[in-house]
Amino acid sequence: MSKSVSTIITKLSSRVAGITPSSTLAITAKANKLKTDGKKIISFSAGEPDFNPPEFVKEAAIKAVTDNKSKYTPSSGILELKRAIVQKFETENGLVYNHNQIIVSNGAKHSLHNAILTVVDEGAEVIIPAPYWLTYPELVKLAGGKPVYIRTAAENDFKFTPDQLRRAINKRTRALIFNSPSNPTGTVYTADELNEIAKVVEETGIYVICDEIYEKLVFDKTKHISLASLSRGVQNKAIVVNGLSKSFAMTGWRIGYLAAPQEVADAVDALQSHTTSNPNSIAQYAALAALTDTRSKDFYNEIKSKFQVRRDLMISILSETEGVSCTAPQGAFYIMVNVSKLYNKSYKGFRISNSIDFADKLLDFGVAVVPGEPFGADNFLRLSFALAEEEIKAGLDKFKKFIAELG
Repeated sequence: MSKSVSTIITKLSSRVAGITPSSTLAITAKANKLKTDGKKIISFSAGEPDFNPPEFVKEAAIKAVTDNKSKYTPSSGILELKRAIVQKFETENGLVYNHNQIIVSNGAKHSLHNAILTVVDEGAEVIIPAPYWLTYPELVKLAGGKPVYIRTAAENDFKFTPDQLRRAINKRTRALIFNSPSNPTGTVYTADELNEIAKVVEETGIYVICDEIYEKLVFDKTKHISLASLSRGVQNKAIVVNGLSKSFAMTGWRIGYLAAPQEVADAVDALQSHTTSNPNSIAQYAALAALTDTRSKDFYNEIKSKFQVRRDLMISILSETEGVSCTAPQGAFYIMVNVSKLYNKSYKGFRISNSIDFADKLLDFGVAVVPGEPFGADNFLRLSFALAEEEIKAGLDKFKKFIAELG
């Protein structure tokens, strides 16, 4: 075999080669090494609630095991769970679906991947407001699509306008990814703002992929409204993604789901049947309990209340921290902290010029944060408040001490 043929055979696919590695990996590796070496690290990087699932969910999973509910299920999920999701959408979101429009997958990320693979062709454009969850662009690129970013600003609560959306749409546009409440900004759109966005979706006929995984975690008097619920025209172009990881602290159980127009749902089902097949059978029965047990509302209201106390604590401390600025998020459990005024300062002779530098050097003080660069917001750090109040106080005290060392 010639060398040139061998080279061709062993070459990685262009889609895999085109994925951007996470720029936070080096920081994560450094934090893990420091922990291994015995250093105390306070982490504001968590993307999951620091609570356990409710007991009745655990009991449902145990019962499923003892009842031998461990066989293959339909690729789109068990009928009981799909019917519970239909009921959830109707009761909580004002959305009417039939169970054949519901696809249960291995987490909301899997649902997003399925949705994007289903509606995005090679070369098609997908609009993503920035800052964005760092996985969105990579999923688009894996599908052969092109991410197109709409830039937003903290002064406008990181919200894009209908005019920005219209200007971004052209004949190559296939979809908008819409995340409210948002990771990483905590942005929640109002009814009036959603109505204006809905008009653009209806006018242009693009798909809108609505990531609503944080819907239960909204603060103050803020209400979550599903964009798809505003009109039949929008619902006919909407793929609504949700799951159990944030509202029920079931991150490792890997149950997400989507609701979509019938032709999209059928295509997603076919795709999933040839990739992962059904989601975990035991976790499906646990998810069924989460969605149907009358105690569920008390559970997620309790964790929402605790998150709001933590949010308020962090905002209070950060507002008194020199050189940084932030606004109170209305949803999710992250705060975007603008640290750009501290750029070009030095720490032990090293000049900090971006969010990755800042996060890397902050580890010397035993504090782990997520740089904003992979979210399309290099002037910011993302700090999670999914940790105990005492940890928040201790971590932000170290954060302040680090800033005081900059010269």
